[in-house]
Amino acid sequence: MHTTNRRRLVALLVTTCLLAAACGGGDSASDDQGAADGNDGSPTPTSVTAVGTAEPDDSGTTSEPIAGGTLRFALNGEDDGLNPAKSRLSAPGLTIASAVFDTLTAFDKDGNAVPYLAKTVTPNDDYTVWTIGLRSGISFHDGTALNADAAIKTLQLQKADPTIGLAVRTFVKVGDPFVKVDDLTFEILLNEPWVYFPAFMAGLQFGMIASPTWLEAAAANPALNQEPVGTGPFRFESRTKDSITRLVRNDDYWNGPVYLDTLEFEIVPDGETRATLLVEGALDAMHTNEAEAIEVLRDDDTIENALDDTGDEQLDLINTSRPPFDDIRARKALTYATPQDNYVTLLGAGQLLRADQMFAPGSPFHNPAVVQETDQPEMAVAMAAEYCADAPENCTNGKIDMIRQTSGPSVGQTREADLLKQGWSVAFNVTTSMIPLDDHIEDVIFGEFQVADWRQFGAVDPSEDNVWLLCKTATSAVALNFPRFCSPERDALLLDAQNELDPARRAELYQELAAMVNQDYVYLFYAHTLWDIAMRDNVHGLCARTSPEGVALRCQVNGRVFFDKAWVDG
Repeated sequence: MHTTNRRRLVALLVTTCLLAAACGGGDSASDDQGAADGNDGSPTPTSVTAVGTAEPDDSGTTSEPIAGGTLRFALNGEDDGLNPAKSRLSAPGLTIASAVFDTLTAFDKDGNAVPYLAKTVTPNDDYTVWTIGLRSGISFHDGTALNADAAIKTLQLQKADPTIGLAVRTFVKVGDPFVKVDDLTFEILLNEPWVYFPAFMAGLQFGMIASPTWLEAAAANPALNQEPVGTGPFRFESRTKDSITRLVRNDDYWNGPVYLDTLEFEIVPDGETRATLLVEGALDAMHTNEAEAIEVLRDDDTIENALDDTGDEQLDLINTSRPPFDDIRARKALTYATPQDNYVTLLGAGQLLRADQMFAPGSPFHNPAVVQETDQPEMAVAMAAEYCADAPENCTNGKIDMIRQTSGPSVGQTREADLLKQGWSVAFNVTTSMIPLDDHIEDVIFGEFQVADWRQFGAVDPSEDNVWLLCKTATSAVALNFPRFCSPERDALLLDAQNELDPARRAELYQELAAMVNQDYVYLFYAHTLWDIAMRDNVHGLCARTSPEGVALRCQVNGRVFFDKAWVDG
């Protein structure tokens, strides 16, 4: 592939991070599930806010929301635009976009997808066709009516996009899978039955619906990708890339009153700097997943924290398509040598919960019997010696040669790399490669790595994460199954789980998945990412969002938060 075209593709391919929690490196999730003790001796977060409930400062109060004011919210980075059909939206972009766009469904506080922009979401008998009935009387900010044609326009563009379409095309029918029924009704045709498909339209870019008038204008003038037009609680006013994005209240919002006059999003990449600005009053709220920043924020009595460690996992990917890790013995040796106890203790600042799998303790899908075989250097040495005896060309002085790649430059990433290298050195000759984030993601997507720093999994409904695990996403040059590991048995289990209606049986299937992944030695799990939505005590309502039917909705999803019921009292 031509280098220019490849880099253009990868610049867009970062968008795949939005389809589940999957992104290279990053700024480093906890309801009452995450507060459960994993019985592994690792620090356990305490006083964790239940995801989706009212935030701590509103508990027991009777204060009425006050209209007006500006909320200054700090984000950990910047995305390339705010177009849900084109732009790469990670946690920062999704947070801004969620104030401008509405999704077809939304997650309630228990993680169930409920109708939102859609009024009805109905499957056929085998869950291969989903009929979406939109609410009537809703208009986009530019006056264009929300209807089936508008929704289909966004979905078609997402499917056609070279990046977003990689994931979309794994589950929708070939050809035209979006079929208009009448002015407010359309169908989505799937390749396979999917009982939990409404979840895919709730927390992610796929469910965001944009004005078709604006989408056409943005196609002709890409600069308009920075000036989003949706049906959401706030309208776009101005944006200075890598600095401030300013939104103003949509007085005609269809789902109840919006209280804030203005939302200002400020880009502050360093987590500790964001925390300092918040404590000093230069900001009103922020998000972060940096353990040391969270430690500071939780120790400050003027700051309220809505925490969640049920989302993405901090891990390393192991590429099984090239030596030495195409051999399970090398993967086992790396697992045995991993200093996970030191990782959680020294890098977690007492805030992170150890991870041995993609499901946090307290989740019905968590398998308590799955424990990673880390911190066993003697076994690592023995396994490496066995491997090197058969593959001396991949070894030097009896140790396996390897390259571990991460993004940077970053002080935090350097500390992490040094800690891991020290542990692995008993059985490996470790070279650390620290490269810019875009290049890092490019190498992972094209399989040009051995071991790579990453964050992944953590979808609210685990069937959303199938795209990272299926054989059909592992075999192409551009793969979403990043370790390029194919298991027909795992595929069968994933498809069974996405269609299992009995909660107890479904939990058993995902517990079996956790055990299967553990025995394949394809991922090195370190910790469950802890996301903090931190706010000063004059900020209210960030976790008070409801559906049009009055259902309490989830407060945050992997660092993405919602503002339609937020208000400030000073």
